[in-house]
Amino acid sequence: MVDSGGRRVLEFWFEALRPAQWFRRDTALDDEIRHRFGDTLEAARRGELAAWRHSPRGRLAEVIVLDQFSRHIHRDSATAFAADAQALTLAQEAVSDGDDAVLRDAERAFLYMPYMHSERLAVHDEALRLFGQPGLEASLPHERRHREIIRRFGRYPHRNAVLGRESSAEELAFLRQPGSSF
Repeated sequence: MVDSGGRRVLEFWFEALRPAQWFRRDTALDDEIRHRFGDTLEAARRGELAAWRHSPRGRLAEVIVLDQFSRHIHRDSATAFAADAQALTLAQEAVSDGDDAVLRDAERAFLYMPYMHSERLAVHDEALRLFGQPGLEASLPHERRHREIIRRFGRYPHRNAVLGRESSAEELAFLRQPGSSF
């Protein structure tokens, strides 16, 4: 059973929003998520949502808060990625516990998203397996693209500026290509 906080997250993400809104840059949506869930994100970062982890959907809700809401609330800043390791750990625990097996396809895709966001090739090797499962075929090409960038550069060059990392000449050339950023 997902408590009311986790349920609010899942209802908002999967019912109030349309899939086209999940990955589109939209200042109004970012502001709405910040207003509705900013405190929830801070609580998650402090480890205060651990009670949500007692159910697969509760753990999914916490992953969405840390992985997706963080990107909306802190778009174009280093803070957008600050909870990535925490989200990945929760996702890995959920997979290890078999929690992903009871989730719907769209839910599994978001449980696995921290794998896709990782800058570690070994994590992407596991992500290929996860996104290669039946029902997730639409996400697999995106994971392959993400993995190829990590294989090539060892990181996501489009994060360099906000993370204060210096880009190599090869990364700068890549970033000038259409569609190089997500």
